[in-house]
Order: sequence, then structure tokens, then C-alpha cells
Amino acid sequence: MAAPKPFSRLISHVILDLDGTLLNTDSVVSKVVKPFIVKNGKTWDTKKAHKLVGKTPYEAAAVVLEDYGLPYSTEEFLSMITPMFSEQWCNIKPLPGANRLIKHLRSNGVPTALASNSPRSNIEAKISCHQGWKESFSAIVGGDEVEKGKPSPDIFFEAAKRMNTTPSNCLVIEDSLPGVTAGKAAGMHVIAVPSVPKKTAEFSTADEVINSLLDLRPEDWGLPPFNDWIEGTLPIEPWFIGGPVIKGFGRGSKVLGIPTDNFSELVSEHTSGVYFGWAGLSTHGIYKMVMSIGWNPYFDNTEKTVEPWLLHDFDEDFYGEELRLAIVGYIRPQANFHSLESLIERIHEDGRIAEKALDLPAYAKYKDSPYLRNPLQQGSATDANQVELNSK
Repeated sequence: MAAPKPFSRLISHVILDLDGTLLNTDSVVSKVVKPFIVKNGKTWDTKKAHKLVGKTPYEAAAVVLEDYGLPYSTEEFLSMITPMFSEQWCNIKPLPGANRLIKHLRSNGVPTALASNSPRSNIEAKISCHQGWKESFSAIVGGDEVEKGKPSPDIFFEAAKRMNTTPSNCLVIEDSLPGVTAGKAAGMHVIAVPSVPKKTAEFSTADEVINSLLDLRPEDWGLPPFNDWIEGTLPIEPWFIGGPVIKGFGRGSKVLGIPTDNFSELVSEHTSGVYFGWAGLSTHGIYKMVMSIGWNPYFDNTEKTVEPWLLHDFDEDFYGEELRLAIVGYIRPQANFHSLESLIERIHEDGRIAEKALDLPAYAKYKDSPYLRNPLQQGSATDANQVELNSK
């Protein structure tokens, strides 16, 4: 993670991107475009979807048509696909930290604008699904309200104008390279929160690069700090996942010396990082737990995984047993380490932090979550996944 570069003037205004920064739009893109591609006899390629990040709808449509060789004009494709997207706007979930950031800026009186390459009508439709969002923005600027979309700086100039401030007073938060380029071209300070996996190095022009909005430190930019951290941990809205334990690849026990479990299913809606919470084993009981989610830079994983470590010494394996997790707090972003020893040392430090934090009332209350004993009681909050227990 890059540290913020020194800035000469106090930041007074914030400009936020929408898709990929505040909202997990990628999930909807896959849900809408993939079936269309398959229906036209083509094979969907997840890697190609990353080329759409930061583009206007027209530009993104042109990329899809070229990549898959579809027999439509850009206008025809948009006319077919746009209604399908409109039906999904309210199914787009906020990214971790988005609600927290918006509420924080509003409650502290920080003028905040929303600037997106999407048409203004689409922006309005998306944010209407999230309580309190629309009234939190001093200005909203869509890509159809300026001459050129990002990477042109037009949209950010217009946002600053509507907030009656100068560009140098503004802090832009963006997930895409076109957005970062546009913000810097406008003479603004820019924080990048890359939405494309393992591409952080490409955002060197940003003033700061962070893993997720959970890692934002407003005080570094002269803005009011968050006051919700508790002893080095951040309470989050709890989420629940579970599934049967199966044998895994053995890295946790054999290489790290730590018995971790691995959720083989990709958990795309949750940002990478180190979290903690409670783990329930159907015939053993409930235990404290710390876990990582992401690609594990040291091992250079190619797939996103969830790897929980139950903070308990077990005398036996429990393959086939139902494991349920209640994730309630956040510790830090994923990081790379220069040696296996330093990685192991940090994992144990994370374990100590989680062990202590879970005794605090803010986290201890979740030990009694019904889901840890009966996943059916948690309803739609549950993601059913297989769990791979690393073999000893």
C-alpha cells in the first residue's frame, strides 16, 4: 500500500466514483452480459470483463462487441442490454466501507460529489436503492452531462464547479485507471482503490493506493478521522458463510504450521483482507476465528479464497463436519511478506489481536448467533460453500 504523498493545501471537498468504488457493479455485469454472450454462441471470459472497468457504457459495449465478435452495432447492443441492466440496479450491493464512508462525510459536514461515467439517469436509479445516499451528495455528475467522460477531466471539473470549490481542494476516490487519470488531469488529489485484482502497481500516478474503503484514513488528508476503530480492529456488518469441511491442499498445516480451512468458492462481494469472528462446528462447539480473504500475495494465488484459522488446538480432524462462520470485524489489508517467517509471525499477531478483540462486548455478542448452531435460521445471509481443511 502506497503512503499518501505530501499535499500543499487542506482538502475540503471529496468526489467519489460510483461503479466499482461504492457499488459492486461487477457482479451485475457478469449476471447480465454473460448469458447474452452464451446465448450468442460465445464463451464468457472473466478476464475480459476487467477491460470494461472505468469505461462509459458506449465504450464498454464496443469492447464487448469486438472481444466476442458479436454481429451487432454498438447502438443495437446497448438497446438490447440496457433494459436488462435496469432490472438489476437495486440488486447491486455496496462495497465494504461504502456506507460507512458516505455517512462519515455527511455527518462531519464534508461536501461530497458523485462523479460517474454512467448516464445521470442510471446513477439516480442505482443510488435510489440505498437509503440516505442521494441526500448525502452536494452534487451528482453523469457522463452524459459533460463533453467527454473519464479519462478526460471534464467530469471532475464540473463536480468542483457545482460544489463551488477549486480542483486543488478536492480529493477524488476512484477504482479505475481512467478515473485516476481524469482526477490527476483535473489537478486533484487522488486515492485509488483498484477493483481489478492484483493490479495495484499500475496505479502509481495516484497519490495513495489502498486495498479497500475500509483502509481509508481521512485524517491523512486533513479530513475528520473515523472514530469507530476498537483496539486496532474495525467492527463491520456481520456476514455469514458455511459448508462441509473437506480435505484441502495442506498448505496451512504443512507449510505455515497453522490449521487453516479454505473456502474454494470465490467470495467476490467481500474485499480482500484479514478479518475475524466466530466459527461453529456442528459437533464440537463454537470457537474464536481469524481469517484472510483474497489471493495471498506470498503464495501468488490465482483464485480468490477464504482461509479461516480456528483459534483452538484440536486433537482430531473433522472432515465432513459442518463449519459455519460469523465474520464480525476487520484487522488489516492483505500484504506481501519478504519471507515465510515474517508471514507466519504476522498471522500469529493477527490471531492475538482477534483473540483479545472477541472478548469485547461489540464482538462477543455474536458468539450467540443462531447461524453458528443452525444455518437455516440465518436465511438469505448465508453463502453455501464447501470448506477445504488443509490436511495434516
